Amino acid sequence: MNLIFIVLDSLRQDHVSIYNEGKEIFPGIPPCKTPNIDKFAKDCIIFENVYPCGLPTIPVRYELMTGHFSLPYRGWCPLTEYDLTIADILKREGYISAIISDTYHFRAPGMNYHRSFSVYQWIRGQEYDPHKVAVSKRKIEDYVNENYPEHWRKRIMQFLANTDDLDEKTWFTTEVVDKSVEFLKKARDFKKVFLWLDSFEPHEPWDPPERFDIYTDKNYKGPRLIMPMGGEARKWATEEQINFIRGLYAGEVSFVDYCLGYLFENLEKLGYYEDSLIVLTADHGHPLCDHGKFLKGPDRMYSELLKVPFLIRMPDGKYGGKRVKSLIQFPDVLPTLLEIMGYKNENIPLGGKSFYNVIKGEEEYREAIISGYKGGIYRCIRDKKWSLVITPENEVDMLFDLENDPKERENLIDKYPEVAIELNKKFGNTFKDVVPKFIKGLQGEYEMESASID
Repeated sequence: MNLIFIVLDSLRQDHVSIYNEGKEIFPGIPPCKTPNIDKFAKDCIIFENVYPCGLPTIPVRYELMTGHFSLPYRGWCPLTEYDLTIADILKREGYISAIISDTYHFRAPGMNYHRSFSVYQWIRGQEYDPHKVAVSKRKIEDYVNENYPEHWRKRIMQFLANTDDLDEKTWFTTEVVDKSVEFLKKARDFKKVFLWLDSFEPHEPWDPPERFDIYTDKNYKGPRLIMPMGGEARKWATEEQINFIRGLYAGEVSFVDYCLGYLFENLEKLGYYEDSLIVLTADHGHPLCDHGKFLKGPDRMYSELLKVPFLIRMPDGKYGGKRVKSLIQFPDVLPTLLEIMGYKNENIPLGGKSFYNVIKGEEEYREAIISGYKGGIYRCIRDKKWSLVITPENEVDMLFDLENDPKERENLIDKYPEVAIELNKKFGNTFKDVVPKFIKGLQGEYEMESASID
């Protein structure tokens, strides 16, 4: 059985049509369309609650590649000589493998994530990759407003310089998909093929080709803010600019979907649909000022960052169309793939646990999941109904009812402290940097119940 693993960076679940059902995400911005992913998903198992544990980019990929939790053990760091990855495991089983990516953090000296792949190809120039001299043909003033400081202007100038001579046919995702298809064609004669396709898009900066830039207001006359800053967005951008940025992100998603269409077309044409296990997911989502801020960060433990699309296509589309609501974490992915592929005994030393039985019909799996940044105090613990966000001492812990308040607007922690306590007890202090404040302040039976945490 072949394995094709597709990772997209910063793709929110609610921007994939099969998850959003045509609902408007932001006022005045049409729902994002992803027709190629939707078509692919018809023969896939669609998972609704698969979560990263340790964030962001590199810790997530560590979890996916090794089947171990990065949180609380490690943050953004290279593979060590002691780490065992999916490429290491499948190499021993005789697979020809390739990692093809424009995620430039892979390429950084010493990161070593390409280790044990038969082939590795890097597409250069994404984001702040020092690929070209940071002098652009374009004017920086057209891409920033008056609030952008010098260091942000330099970052954007690097991206502009990197992309001055690119067009839709030579853009990063296009190159990643083209090179992946080229590998798959040449590898087709091998009995065991493994491809890790890792696209940095729709990660910012967001500069979709014109024909995909269909979600922004055509009457907008301001700067093309392709790279939003962190912090409180309304301190550096107008409402019109915020909505424009949101539209750029949606356009980027649609362009990535278009590129994937060529990949899916060739997977079918080359026969990989018949004998391959294919996974499509994202490392995390992306805040679009849903709660006041753009960009990822430890203080943004909401669904817009944590909820990702996760699709598995079995050979010949077995179980296609099945929807799974069970709670799953990224370290569980590798054990599951290995079991499906016939290497179940390789799971023994892994930290995650296979959810293959969920695919075959058992719905219950994990009681709760936890997400956060190593070194960051914020943690999110959630089950299917509730989301608990643990914050630093100077902030208020939060509890949201995901069923009745999916946008996570109303903090119910004072109303349902017992729910917060039960969620908090699902994970020990090893996963947390602080004792939750709601635990410290409770008396009586709640304090007794949480004695082991205090």
